[in-house]
Amino acid sequence: MLEQLFGSKTRVRILRLFLNNPSQPYYLRELTRKLKSQLNSVRREINNLGKMGIIKSVKPAEDKEAKEAKGKKMISGGKKYFITNIDFILYPELKTLFLKAQLLSEKSFVRKIENLASVKLLILTGVFVGLQNASTDLLLVGAVNRRKLAKIAKEFEKDLNHGINYTVMSQQEFRYRRDITDRFLYDILEGKKMVIVDKITKPD
Repeated sequence: MLEQLFGSKTRVRILRLFLNNPSQPYYLRELTRKLKSQLNSVRREINNLGKMGIIKSVKPAEDKEAKEAKGKKMISGGKKYFITNIDFILYPELKTLFLKAQLLSEKSFVRKIENLASVKLLILTGVFVGLQNASTDLLLVGAVNRRKLAKIAKEFEKDLNHGINYTVMSQQEFRYRRDITDRFLYDILEGKKMVIVDKITKPD
C-alpha cells in the first residue's frame, strides 16, 4: 500500500526506518546495509527526502566508526549523517500514517498465523510493543507448521524492515515451564505485551 502511495519501495523503507528512530543518525553505507539496498538507490531517495525537508544532514563532532576503532585518532566530521527532521510540518501525519500501515500489516501477519493451525496462545511482545532487547518478539503455543511459520515471518520482516524472533511451544512445554516458574516465560507473561489469542491461561 505505502509503495503505491510513495512510488518507491526504497523510499518507504527509508522513511519507516527514520520515522521509527527519529533521534538516530545514519550515514549512507550504513543505510544500504540495514535496508539491503543498492547505494545509488539509497542516495537518490535520501536526496529526494532531504529536498522535501523530511530528513536533514548533520555532522557529528566525532565519527562513530573512528571513535570505536582502537589506536586511531578521532576524526572530526568524518562522515555526513542524516536524521529525521522532526520540525518538518507533516512529520506527525507521516508518523501516524506509517504507524497505521504497520498495524494493518501486523493484523494480516496475525491472521496468517492463526490460520496455520490450532493456536492456543499467541502473544506479541518485543519489537511489536517497542521493546528492542526482548528475548523474543512472538510467543506461540499450539500445534503449528514451523516451515510455514518461518515463511510468514520472513515475509513480514520485509514489511517491518526488522528481524522477528519467535518462540513456539507445545501446550505440554508451556504448562511445564509455567509450573516451574521459568524465567524466560514469565518475562513474557509479566512484561509488556499484546495477547492476541489466549485459550490456556483464561477460559474460552
